Order: sequence, then structure tokens, then C-alpha cells
Amino acid sequence: MKYGFADRPGFDRQRAQFLQAAGAAGATLTSYPHPLKGPGGESLATDVAWLGSPDARRVLVAISGTHGVEGYYGSTCQSEWLHEFAARDLPDGVAVLMVHLINPWGTAWVRRVNEDNVDLNRNYLDFSAALPLNPRYEAIHEIYTCRDFDGPERQRAEQLLAAQLESIGWAEYQAIVGAGQYVHPDGLFYGGAQATWSNRTLRSIAARFLQPAQVAIAFDLHTGAGAFGHPMLMAIAQARYPALAQAEALYGPWLYTLLTDAHAAVSETGVVARATGYTSQALLDALPTTHLMQLVIECGTYPEAPMHTALRDDHWLHLYGDPGDALGKKISGALFESFLPADGDWREIAWRRTRQTWERALTALPAISAQESI
Repeated sequence: MKYGFADRPGFDRQRAQFLQAAGAAGATLTSYPHPLKGPGGESLATDVAWLGSPDARRVLVAISGTHGVEGYYGSTCQSEWLHEFAARDLPDGVAVLMVHLINPWGTAWVRRVNEDNVDLNRNYLDFSAALPLNPRYEAIHEIYTCRDFDGPERQRAEQLLAAQLESIGWAEYQAIVGAGQYVHPDGLFYGGAQATWSNRTLRSIAARFLQPAQVAIAFDLHTGAGAFGHPMLMAIAQARYPALAQAEALYGPWLYTLLTDAHAAVSETGVVARATGYTSQALLDALPTTHLMQLVIECGTYPEAPMHTALRDDHWLHLYGDPGDALGKKISGALFESFLPADGDWREIAWRRTRQTWERALTALPAISAQESI
């Protein structure tokens, strides 16, 4: 690998290597500046690279950083693949669109959420309509808002968590938490009260670059759910969509289809099927005239219990702690490891499997029929 995965988090490093790789490949770059700064006062932005003819009507799309800390995996894969195109050509009529770190604040601050504590994969909703309800979250909200990191309130929260797990088990508990909630801005998996900067920016990018496309295959890049070292290819949507049958034919048993619903059963993938507001569904809704194959790559890391602890501790840190002190740095380091393991084999497999998935899509794009089939 030319760039390699980060050993220490840093937005500027990720951005610099992406811009360098895109420039070397001859891509056209567009930047969307974020209104806030990073922890070192650095400017933040989502950068978009278009590689190929401006008239191309078949587009491969990759989006990194929906969950900010997960962007270190996605960004590095984007840069590595773009670098290869400095010495190779795209198929005729095909372009590549790389959306780099759509949640730049979350990546810079090493958080899964954005500057408003919003999980972007719960935010792509119609906020003029009634928002989803998650009444079962109310009984566990205090677990995530206790002021003690190690004290009486924390002990009470631990007892409440243990009682919940004794009653319903990890899988159902995670399904309740991960379904998202729209009542508590200081809670976990908060979906927001309005469209976030990242939400609006991605919709602007889709309108500008993808609405003219006849056919597109889009990948939203994630880590954290599923078995360690297993990059899982998924189609996540509220219902079967026109290009899904072609996706299933293209990837065969590599592809796992997850249809979301508020009453869905717990998914064996580790991805929450009861959540709404996913990026994948938002793009399908935003591009009704584009024959869109909307996919997700989810690279599994650690089991549920340590992942939950890492997210919970990070949440405490940003409610009550100091990211700059020793405890804050320890918590942030644990979160980073949770979503980008230092294990060299994990990193190699994540990159190689992601590249394989993209290469298969790139090879197939010229021949995909835009005729709808469900």
C-alpha cells in the first residue's frame, strides 16, 4: 500500500493523501468547506473527486466517513484505489466519484457522530413528517448520561445495564439502542431534529454529480459491525429496489440483503435492521431516475460488549470529560482501535476485500442494463 492506514488519527493526513492521490490520477476536485474547525484548529471539508469523462453516465461511487471515526478505513481505501488510476484507464463511459469524509468533524475529532452528536445513519429523514419513535430507549437513557466515569452514578448505570442484559440479552439490547432516537440530544444514537450539514452536503453532491447518471453503483464504507476481519458486503434499504436483483446476481453469496423496518427481527450481521435514516436509502430516494445499485461495505471489528463500552465511554467524554487529558486520550484511543484495529492482517484484508468489491463493480458497470427489475 502506498499510503497505509493511520497509526494515529489525523484529519489533515487523511485529506492530504486523498488530494494527492486524486491529483495524480487526474481527477477533478470539488471541496465543500465545513463551518467548524478540527481539534488543532485545522480547516475541515468534504472533498469530492470525479475521475473520468465529465459526460460519463455510468458511475461508481464510494462514500467515506458517514461515521467519522470509521472514515480512516474508508479514506485510506479511497486514496489507495485512486492512486492506481495514475497508471491505468477507466472503462469507456464510466467515471468514479469519491466522496471523501462526508462527516469531516467526526473524523477529525475521532467520533462516530457529528458536531451535533447526531448519527448520520439516523439523520436522512423527512423532518417535516413525524419522526420515528423508540419508547424502549427511555428506560435506558440514564445509562448514557450519568456524570461519573467511575463512581456511584456509574455503578447505578452498570446495574441497570446488567439488568437489561439479563432480561433481554445483548442482541435485543443493541437493537433497541441502535434503532436510534429523536428525543434526547444528549443520548446515544441520536438522529437529530433537522437535516445536518453532512446530510445537506451529500444531497447537494448527489444532485450535482449523480442525477445525470444513467447507472450508478454506490458504496457507503463502514467498520465496526460483524465478525472480526470480515468485510461484509450489504444492500440496506427499506424495500427491494430496481437494481437489487442485478446486485445479487453480480455478487452472489457475497451479498447480504438487509431490509429495514421498525419491527424487524434482530439481524445476525450486527447491523441494526430497525433503524431508519440510512445513507443508502437516502440516495435511492434522491436519485429516482438513476438506476442505482446502493451497497454498503461493513468491516467487522470487535464483539458487542467491548464496542458498546468504547461508544459509551466516548459519549461520556464528550458530555463531561476533557478530550485533551490523559483519560480523554485513552478513551479516544480505545474508540479508534475499536473501529480501525491495529492488527496488520485486519487492515490488509479490509483493503483487499474492498478493492476486490470495487473492481468487480467497475468491470460490470459498462454492461449493466438500466431496465428495472425487482
